[in-house]
Amino acid sequence: MKKSSIVLIVIGSIFGFFLLLAIIGFTYYKNLYNNEVTLNQSVKSQWANVESSYQRRSDLIPNLVNTVKGYADFEKETLTGVIEARSKATAVNIDAGNLNADNFEQFQKAQSGLSSALSKLMVVVERYPELKANQNFLELQAQLEGTENRINVERTRFNEAVQAYNAFTQKFMAQLILRKSEKPYFEAQEGAEVAPKVEF
Repeated sequence: MKKSSIVLIVIGSIFGFFLLLAIIGFTYYKNLYNNEVTLNQSVKSQWANVESSYQRRSDLIPNLVNTVKGYADFEKETLTGVIEARSKATAVNIDAGNLNADNFEQFQKAQSGLSSALSKLMVVVERYPELKANQNFLELQAQLEGTENRINVERTRFNEAVQAYNAFTQKFMAQLILRKSEKPYFEAQEGAEVAPKVEF
């Protein structure tokens, strides 16, 4: 065998080896990137479900307030508190692509304030038996209770999606290559151990 043929074979083998390494590296990176995109989209989708549930609660509140307003001697301060808390809660919007600890905490604080205001409203309603017997109020109460359950379910699903995303992105190779930061979880706010009471 000629010396030039051996050199060509060696060069071809080295080139083939590096080409194979490049293909394997590209495939690994592509799979890593695609998995991150899939998990990130799952978090965004679940966040949209969380927001939708909170929006449903927010949409029920004007009807609830209007029903309660019909009782002239009902505490105006309590109603004002609910209206203001709803306004603050709807003012806080988070882009699903920018979920970080700070804006997430703002969102939770605003929603927690609304939950607290609704709890106070429901406690005050106890003093008005005729309001508790009102058919519109009873229907709104049932819808609000169902909405609180939906919110809890969607928050749990969101946390599951975040857990899968965080577990993936914090693994050694994903952290080394993708360098993604963790997404925040829903956590109970101080004093929010119990959902607003809507049962009588």
